[in-house]
Amino acid sequence: MSFASLGLSDALVRAVNAHGYTTPTPIQAKAIPAVLAGGDLLAGAQTGTGKTAGFVLPMLQRLSTNDALAIGGRGSHRPLRALILTPTRELAAQVEESVRVYGKFLKLTSMVVFGGVGINPQTAQLKRGVDILVATPGRLLDHHGQGNLDLSRIEIFVLDEADRMLDMGFIRDIKRVLALLPRKRQNLLFSATFSDEIKTLADSLLDRPAMIEVAPRNATVDIIQQKIHPVDRDRKRELLAKLIGGNDWRQVLVFTRTKHGANKLAEQLGHDGIRALAIHGNKSQGARTRALAEFKEGGLPVLVATDIAARGIDIDQLPHVINYDLPNVPEDYVHRIGRTGRAGATGEAISLVCVDEHEFLRDIERLLKRQIPQEVIAGFEPDPRARPQPILQRQGRGQPQGQQRRSPSAGHRGMGQARGTPAAHGLHVGNKSRHAPAASPPRHGARNGTSTRTHAPRSTSGLRSGTRD
Repeated sequence: MSFASLGLSDALVRAVNAHGYTTPTPIQAKAIPAVLAGGDLLAGAQTGTGKTAGFVLPMLQRLSTNDALAIGGRGSHRPLRALILTPTRELAAQVEESVRVYGKFLKLTSMVVFGGVGINPQTAQLKRGVDILVATPGRLLDHHGQGNLDLSRIEIFVLDEADRMLDMGFIRDIKRVLALLPRKRQNLLFSATFSDEIKTLADSLLDRPAMIEVAPRNATVDIIQQKIHPVDRDRKRELLAKLIGGNDWRQVLVFTRTKHGANKLAEQLGHDGIRALAIHGNKSQGARTRALAEFKEGGLPVLVATDIAARGIDIDQLPHVINYDLPNVPEDYVHRIGRTGRAGATGEAISLVCVDEHEFLRDIERLLKRQIPQEVIAGFEPDPRARPQPILQRQGRGQPQGQQRRSPSAGHRGMGQARGTPAAHGLHVGNKSRHAPAASPPRHGARNGTSTRTHAPRSTSGLRSGTRD
């Protein structure tokens, strides 16, 4: 199968081939014809499988095909015709870059808007007119509130990484954006994972959509080699430095649980003679952009990131992802390791796991439906007498800052909270509305007959972690 056989124009096929791609991925092979047909679409695929091109290419095709009609009514101002909403700045920049790369032989214009940078240059460009806008929710609503853009002529609306949108608590902003769009439009919802919350959102947003899922829910790319290195909590940094320095790794993405942890680890690695920079929500956009660019180009050996900042890192040949801290939400593990093994390349995902994180690991393996191989590094054997300690939760999942997740040493079980869903907020889209089902009761019962923990609920209440994008 070729891109031309999917019905794409010569200009788009030429741009794709110039970018080095000749054969569509499974998600592209299914999504492109579905979008070209003009209906709504709900699509899910493993991260790193070409999901962005799956909606950008047919979107460009449809807009360019209808361009003559659009130009006839433009006058001196180009109406905004397509909107792509993403959860993070980095992902927005990446998607808009794809729009420019694949649309290089077309006359369509695009731009990206997000927070953390000055709004005036964005305002000036918006007022000149643009066909395709890629945006984060907060900055998009800022521009609309200032009268800088008109969403009433949107033909195609794309909600990208919808699962992360819900994780970050953007449901209220999504609802506000949807209320500004025309009723007649094509809606495309793309997500790395399909949760029940995503299906509830899709039911409210989409009209008789085609549904595509090219991989099992929350599956990890098979080509990624996953490994666990058990280690004591106070020797993680030493082991990390040994792995990177001893193996002369040149491009390593390291995940930490908190912003402070990312800063501290990057500084400590510098003391070990390993150059590293941290990116997270508290860093300026300029610092994040520079660090990411240097890392992509291979000049920065180690990039230390939190989950939010790392969404949007797209490097075809990224060889190593390391979980310095295991995530407390199992789905985040899937997103993290999906930064490697992209576009058919091999990749390695290593997790440094201490006794405090054994329950996190069990949750991840339960999600994956298999055990991850473990290898103890000589000289870093964990102390069998070590006892787990409580781990501070990160903000943004529905719990107050500083709330602790009980580890097995806690001696009692916290009450598990039902995971929130978009339905609980009564989504209203046009004349559609969905009402919330009864909330699930708290989960009780001890694990392994001794102790248990409080599950972190996924927040969709509109409270977001970090700074407003």
